Amino acid sequence: MPEAASKDERTWEMFCHLSALLGLFTVNLGSILGPLIVWLIKKDEMPGVDRHGKESLNFQISMFIYMAISAILIIVAVGLVLVPILAIVNIVCVIIATIKANNGEFYQYPITIRFLK
Repeated sequence: MPEAASKDERTWEMFCHLSALLGLFTVNLGSILGPLIVWLIKKDEMPGVDRHGKESLNFQISMFIYMAISAILIIVAVGLVLVPILAIVNIVCVIIATIKANNGEFYQYPITIRFLK
């Protein structure tokens, strides 16, 4: 079990997850770029940020892939249901992960492909 994170480290861990919500206000890649930037800046000096950043990035890359597939499936109407469901799952999971990170806990996202280990 990792040692307890300082308040500063917990704040950066929280930003790893919270920055993924940038995709709501920018192009969809904002969901990946936010966590990537936070992770790249702080991963070497804060081990918890490295762990949370990888988890957030893996989830956001996975969601990007699932959304792209769902967008294609709009042709056969299945995507019309999948796209809003995936968007809601993304937002809810990011909020849960942000709250857990703020409490010093680690959240493992569901339906995530582990690109970064």
